[in-house]
Amino acid sequence: MGKVTGFIETGRITPKRRDKNDRIADWQEVYLKWDDSDARKQAGRCMDCGVPFCNSGCPLGNLIPEFNDLIYQGDWKEAIQSLHATNNFPEFTGRICPAPCEASCTLSLNSEPVTIEMIEKQIGDHAWEQGWIKPEPASTKSGKKIAVVGSGPAGLAAAQQLARSGHTVTVFERNEYIGGLLTLGIPEFKLEKKIVERRIEQMRQEGVDFQVNTNVGIDITHDELLTDYDAICLSGGSTVPRDLPVEGRELKGVHFAMEFLTQQNRKLKGEKFPPEEIIDVKNKKVVIIGGGDTGADCLGTSHRQGASNIVQMEILPRPSESRIETNPWPQWPTIFRTSSAHEEGGDRDFNVLTKRFVGNEDNNVKYLECVRVEWLEDEALGSLNMKEISGSEFTIEADAVFLAMGFIHPQHDGLLDALGVDYDSRGNVAANGSMQTNLAKVFACGDMQRGQSLVVHAIASGRRTARQIDIFLSGKSNLPTVRGYARPPVLTAMQH
Repeated sequence: MGKVTGFIETGRITPKRRDKNDRIADWQEVYLKWDDSDARKQAGRCMDCGVPFCNSGCPLGNLIPEFNDLIYQGDWKEAIQSLHATNNFPEFTGRICPAPCEASCTLSLNSEPVTIEMIEKQIGDHAWEQGWIKPEPASTKSGKKIAVVGSGPAGLAAAQQLARSGHTVTVFERNEYIGGLLTLGIPEFKLEKKIVERRIEQMRQEGVDFQVNTNVGIDITHDELLTDYDAICLSGGSTVPRDLPVEGRELKGVHFAMEFLTQQNRKLKGEKFPPEEIIDVKNKKVVIIGGGDTGADCLGTSHRQGASNIVQMEILPRPSESRIETNPWPQWPTIFRTSSAHEEGGDRDFNVLTKRFVGNEDNNVKYLECVRVEWLEDEALGSLNMKEISGSEFTIEADAVFLAMGFIHPQHDGLLDALGVDYDSRGNVAANGSMQTNLAKVFACGDMQRGQSLVVHAIASGRRTARQIDIFLSGKSNLPTVRGYARPPVLTAMQH
């Protein structure tokens, strides 16, 4: 279990972030390099609980006490083997996962959790530096062809697992780059694209065929897909953003968050845009509507572009600083969080409803008309109802507004409607317990099937779907089950 008294003797320490004034001048990762000895000391805090709640909290079912012990013992090579047993891309999740495992760590009951996410990142980075991560092509081929539609984390995980099982896998991506939100959606300062590209190259050497600039349903028809492939894995993500249909929405300067984030990532790859299409907030007043991770990504990107003033607004109340009675461990804590982007500057406001965008003579947004709201409990329904506070109206100046309110479901027009897949009540692709749609050879995974969620859930979903496709094609599978993915929440199990 690492060091028996480690959790008593050692406090939680994470890698330091670069000075905020330095990091907003570039697009490099915000964290300084962590020394391996620091990771070893932090891993020694793991108590190796009789019931490892961290393992249950992780959607992938990562063997967290095991790799913590291996790191404390100095066995880094075995640690990456332990991580890869459940996670294809630990260096991704070690950077961009909100770490539900840490929220479930037993130490979180009355102390600070083990730095699981950063240890995971350190293991992955160390393994790459040592040259231990190499292509693992299948020794034999099944003769079966599989189409993976969408190259985000779910699609990549499914493709790699299926290729290693001996199937011929083609990944179709409608954009010009492989990686989905990993490449185009997440800012460089959170996930440098060289980290993604080296995994893609590994997969190429394992036999995965990547087809970019290919919009399946248009460039390849659904009939061709059904005819040419033995199985189809739909992993296109949840791509329809939640809009704000208020007066003035059509004004210039009001953008969906992903328009802003993807263009910046493309700029960093050297792409050029017509002047009228460039979204540049240098010396501008920015308002971000939405308080989640995507909003924080817009905040960090706006800092680096040189915005003069930034306000991030959220319609919900400001969360509490610590868990409340109805949000006990080991549930995910709905508490107030400060990301690296918030540390860099900008203001945050809560309980704000935007009523109208007002433009200037050039038809560009000039200011927002807003009102304060309160949330009242409806005891009969057991829910909260929003109420505008009379007399609380106010305006806020803005040259650019980014809508970061999440996504509602995958794009139905085109491939999905043409295939005739069923949708669930939220508009996601409906799939059974085997990740299979109403069409026998068509499977769905990731945000396209689950709805907008975390990268770690997407990877888990992709791995689970790969196993089900392997069983569908071969009658059995040697691919591992995804231990944490289909489990009920820990709290539910405890209550029963």
